[in-house]
Amino acid sequence: MKHPVLRVALLAAGVLAAGAAQAQASTAEGIAKYREMLQDGNPAELFEMKGEELWKQKRGPKNVSLEQCDLGKGPGVIKGAFVELPRFFKDTNRIEDLEGRLITCMETLQGFKGEDIRKTAFGRGEMANVTALATYVATASKGMKFNLPQSHLQEKLMYETGKRLFFTRGGTHDFSCASCHGSDDKRIRLQDLPNLTKNPGDGIGFAAWPAYRVSNSQMWGMQLRLNDCFRQMRWPEPKFGSDATLALSTYMGVNAKGAESIVPAIKR
Repeated sequence: MKHPVLRVALLAAGVLAAGAAQAQASTAEGIAKYREMLQDGNPAELFEMKGEELWKQKRGPKNVSLEQCDLGKGPGVIKGAFVELPRFFKDTNRIEDLEGRLITCMETLQGFKGEDIRKTAFGRGEMANVTALATYVATASKGMKFNLPQSHLQEKLMYETGKRLFFTRGGTHDFSCASCHGSDDKRIRLQDLPNLTKNPGDGIGFAAWPAYRVSNSQMWGMQLRLNDCFRQMRWPEPKFGSDATLALSTYMGVNAKGAESIVPAIKR
């Protein structure tokens, strides 16, 4: 190289880039260790215990338990159900995720009014019970790998709809889901953002919810996780169990095939 000044500048830029990459790796390792420490004594276990009690308790106008609820593996079978949801259910003739399917069972088996539950704010009344039930059911599949079915036409259509919605830009910030989760090596502040267009790895992205959030001391299911993403994108808040959230869940769930569930997880 003929220009010494340019050579020094390029060398300095290389050193700075290497330093930045090392700092980012160190930060990511620090966050991982922080989560590992929090995992010991995860408050999500309290929600799991509450969910188990609700599952077995006779409740609602019909005074019946949920022990005969069919989550896709047969009446009363919860192990392995979570890692295959959302999926098509013949009795409702639609795609349902875990939380939506639990409300269907609360409606058909126990006599609750499903529409009233769906309108209830997160963390309140029966909606809080749905989150606890989802935590209990999902925990039964801890360590199992995601494998959402794609054999039914509605499952395929929901995946394709979710894929298009994932890349659709909108809102005042012209954001899409892909703005944050559409490629590798993205982050917000110190937080690495997983690439959800493919399997991001065990216990990452779709495979990490429901999770307990330390920052607000709340248990979040995937429906609330997606609602908050819509808020951050400055998009209108979706209705609970809307086709939009089901399509996005199906897209991310199918992409996560082979990823191991770590639910109940714990988040910052």
